[in-house]
Amino acid sequence: MYQACIFDLDGTLTDTLESLTISVNETLRELGQDTITAEQCRSFVGDGARCLMERALKATGDEKLQKLEQGMEVYGRVFARNCTWHVKPYPGIVKMLKELKRRGIKTAVISNKPHAQSVDVVQTFFGKELFDHVQGQKEGVPKKPDPAAVLGILKEFGIRPEDGIYIGDSDVDMKTGKAAGMYTVGVCWGFRTRALLEETGADCTIEHAEELLTLLDGTENTGV
Repeated sequence: MYQACIFDLDGTLTDTLESLTISVNETLRELGQDTITAEQCRSFVGDGARCLMERALKATGDEKLQKLEQGMEVYGRVFARNCTWHVKPYPGIVKMLKELKRRGIKTAVISNKPHAQSVDVVQTFFGKELFDHVQGQKEGVPKKPDPAAVLGILKEFGIRPEDGIYIGDSDVDMKTGKAAGMYTVGVCWGFRTRALLEETGADCTIEHAEELLTLLDGTENTGV
């Protein structure tokens, strides 16, 4: 019986593409760069804010990343203002989370989004009661796919990795879950494809949030 579910945030629990795209483009305009498309932004996210800005700057002509440090300063300010702009939970997520809590399963969020903005998004759309732990990218803690943050939370919960499920929408997430020794579920409604999720370690994939509950019930998962 699984005792914990650890979730990615962007592309897994919440559709944040518009907030990320507008923040990157506002930053790029302030730097005097061209803007990127939402689809470019979709492909750039997942490895943290610095990687996102590196990819956006290279895509708009700053191949040597001469504006990266300035861009990080601007992006931090801009994203703090826009991190909940047009964000919404994916269908069925809130209902699924409430059922996990009813069952007594520990829940957590681990994101490569900056910590303050991760907490802001989670509390704005899910309140303070649905998750036992929320953690974004912090100084001194390796970002995903390093499993350190995930393993730290499991230790805090008193739960072994093999008794937890890691849920995410990207190759970074699948690698994180595998590195932590957890059963790894890829969600197909996020920022990456089913094929990529399967190639990078998903033990199964799901199309709808309630399928996670089916998995926990021990019923055959048609998304495998």
